[in-house]
Amino acid sequence: MKKLSITVLALIVFTSCQKQKIAFLDNGKVINEVELKKTVEEKYKKMEAALSQKTDSLKLAFQTEVQEASTMASKMRDQNKIQQLSQSFQQKEQMLSRQIQTDQQNLANGYRTEIDSVIKTVKIFVKDYGQTNGYDYILGTSDNTASVMYGKESTDLTEEIIKAFDAKNNK
Repeated sequence: MKKLSITVLALIVFTSCQKQKIAFLDNGKVINEVELKKTVEEKYKKMEAALSQKTDSLKLAFQTEVQEASTMASKMRDQNKIQQLSQSFQQKEQMLSRQIQTDQQNLANGYRTEIDSVIKTVKIFVKDYGQTNGYDYILGTSDNTASVMYGKESTDLTEEIIKAFDAKNNK
């Protein structure tokens, strides 16, 4: 019984003294530098440029219409018809503004949704990477949060994670 107790105690001490594998990464750098995020950003820059071009075209067409209506109104004598024309253009301007605002909001919402998806994908990848490579913990740090105040450079997985993630997702 005494030998069994000593053996169990020795086993507990031995297992509790095993070194845990811990590393850290810079969350912001990983998210900002993976190719998937860069691809999403490029896609939305193109979409934003196209939307801006569409908006400029709509505004120009509206301004042209306003100028033509102004010329036409200056030749009118009936104040009621001038007022109706003016109200019609005010409504058109409001509708145009709402359409532009809606398009911009839809673009922004789409961007946020895709960036959230990238972040989720990176988190899942880091978890799988940690399990596959035998890490007990992978801590995250960024400028906004200081969960890791110091870490040896040899335990910084930031660049390794970026490269591994890009390699997996660019097949």
